[in-house]
Amino acid sequence: MSKKIAGPEIERLIQLLARLPGLGPRSARKAALALLKRREDLLVPLSEALATAVRTIVMCPVCGSLDTVSPCTICRDERRDREVIVVVEEMADLWALERAAVVNGTYHVLGGHLSPLDGIGPERLNIAGLLDRAASGPVKEIILALNATVEGQSTAHYLTEQLAPTGVIVSRLAQGVPIGGELDYLDEGTLAAAIKARKRI
Repeated sequence: MSKKIAGPEIERLIQLLARLPGLGPRSARKAALALLKRREDLLVPLSEALATAVRTIVMCPVCGSLDTVSPCTICRDERRDREVIVVVEEMADLWALERAAVVNGTYHVLGGHLSPLDGIGPERLNIAGLLDRAASGPVKEIILALNATVEGQSTAHYLTEQLAPTGVIVSRLAQGVPIGGELDYLDEGTLAAAIKARKRI
């Protein structure tokens, strides 16, 4: 059993920080100390930004992305091609594609990927919303821009099967995306080439 090294408030801060991706207990302790040492110029503004985020950021009921308006800014944009939906696992993937400026369609954020070992089945992802959009809207093509991981490929296979009855063209990113790679870490040139060289499944 580990010994408590600080008061309950500091321990709580460390425990919460340790839940963030990429932060283990040691990194969380360092981050907590940095925040506490820089209370006025870092901790206070961060706490205010988090409070504002809790109050104002909502999930888009159409595509599942995050924004301060509902439907989100992208879904409201009349210049977007409504006939194309780009499916991504997470918001970071959407942001990566937007930075590359290679998508003029709309998006659909699944909120993760299928992972039976972790208990993540279709019901835990935003798949029903995608099927509804494919069946009821002016959609002609769905681009599966999923991570090139085993889970991402399994999710793509499942979605392809589920979308087959809709008659919508389903394509995926070209293999310029490395196996095991995640979209958020790819450069804009690689993303642009992958979008342009996509293939029908």
